[in-house]
Amino acid sequence: MQIDDPSVQCNFQELAQILARTDDSTLIESFLRSLFTPAEIVDIAARWALVKALDKKIPQREIAKQYGISLCKITRGSRELRAPDSPFRQILERQCSDGE
Repeated sequence: MQIDDPSVQCNFQELAQILARTDDSTLIESFLRSLFTPAEIVDIAARWALVKALDKKIPQREIAKQYGISLCKITRGSRELRAPDSPFRQILERQCSDGE
């Protein structure tokens, strides 16, 4: 599959909708661990950690050192976090409102 393949959008959207309707975090975690390789899990966890670190105003070079993430990925994350109606910001706010 390529990113411009219509089935990519269809399957990705379907997966997001299913996860949004699932209120069992243990099931979701098990599903994600089954879906992704260990390396993909590490990468996704690191990317979420970088979003949280950027939100806490931790310097990019410190984030790169702490999580082993490229400055390119961190810059992209920073740009996404600053975007109007940022999905990163919306999820961070949801995390805070859930008492995490």
